[in-house]
Amino acid sequence: MNFYGIKDCKVVTLPKIEDERGSLTFIEKNNNFPFEIKRVFYLYGVPEGEGRGAHAHKSCHQFLVCLAGNLEVHVDDGANRKIFSLTKPWEGLHVPPSVWAAESNFSDGAICLVMASDYYDEDDYIRSYDQFIVSRKELLEASIG
Repeated sequence: MNFYGIKDCKVVTLPKIEDERGSLTFIEKNNNFPFEIKRVFYLYGVPEGEGRGAHAHKSCHQFLVCLAGNLEVHVDDGANRKIFSLTKPWEGLHVPPSVWAAESNFSDGAICLVMASDYYDEDDYIRSYDQFIVSRKELLEASIG
C-alpha cells in the first residue's frame, strides 16, 4: 500500500462545454484524469441519513463525481480529516489508496459516479477503521525505514 494522505485528495475540474443545447463534460485517458479506469459504478437511491463507502483501499484509486444532487465525502488519513462537498457534475474528487473515505448526506435524487483504477478485489479493501489505523502506522514505519 502506498503512503498517501488527505493532501493527495484533490477536487479536479473536468472540461465543461456549454451551448444553447446544454452542457457536456468528458474524461479522456491520459489527458484530464489521474489514472486509467478499469471499473465504473454508481450509487443512487441512498436513503436519507444513510451513508456509503466507509473503507480504504490498499492499491485502488477512486474518482467520485456527483452527477445529480449533492453529497459529502469524508476523508481521513489517520491523522487528518476533511470533508469535500460534491455539488457539480463537472467536478470530481480523487481519493487515492490508503485514505479512508465515506460518503454521506446524499440529497434526494443524488447520483454518485465512481471510477476505479482496479477491478473489484475484496482483498484490496480495508473495511475496519481499527485495521486501517494499524495499516497506516505500518506504512509510516516502512516509509521512514
